[in-house]
Amino acid sequence: MEGTKIPRVKICCIQNKAEAFAAIKLGASALGLVSEMPSGPGPIPDKEISEIAAVVPPPIATFLLTSRTDAQQIIRHQKEVKTNTIQIVDRLLTGTYRDIRNALPGIRIVQVIHVVDQSSIEEAIRISADVDAILLDSGNPNSTIKELGGTGRVHNWNISRKIREIVQIPIFLAGGLTPNNVREAIETVEPFGIDVCSGVRTDSKLNLFKLEKFFNEVQASQ
Repeated sequence: MEGTKIPRVKICCIQNKAEAFAAIKLGASALGLVSEMPSGPGPIPDKEISEIAAVVPPPIATFLLTSRTDAQQIIRHQKEVKTNTIQIVDRLLTGTYRDIRNALPGIRIVQVIHVVDQSSIEEAIRISADVDAILLDSGNPNSTIKELGGTGRVHNWNISRKIREIVQIPIFLAGGLTPNNVREAIETVEPFGIDVCSGVRTDSKLNLFKLEKFFNEVQASQ
């Protein structure tokens, strides 16, 4: 679609400092650092997350992907690793977003919503007043072993588009994005940002050829 605004790009599942700087060099605005998860690719030790976050220059956003569902545990987690953004990949069950914001002033809060159906729109509307951004993904937090990201699956972008049109905060789009479909995804949803993990990796390692192609396709979406 002509005139579509180029979204910011978050490269997720960063494994080490070399991957972090490679992603930044090609144009990443944000890096996803995955802590312990019940399933999915990319988790690294909290010590590694802390070391990467410490050397990433501003204004690059460092996202801590945490599966913890208690506000106080999330607060402690961020204080351990010192990223500038928290990405909550599951539902917050104990405590509130306000608890997190009061304890961590200046730290951005991004809530993941796993897009399923109309209920995902209602969830986004409900949460949008309390967080800085929403990330739309294709996991299933209700499965026996929770899927909280990195599934490589594409969800219904028309639902994501509706969410983007309704809520008043930035929307990141994730879920099965690759160099082959990211332009269509951007044109369909017109998100503030896009998020990719497995789509730019080969054997779990960042593939610079795929990454460069991904950025080229993002730029071509304008």
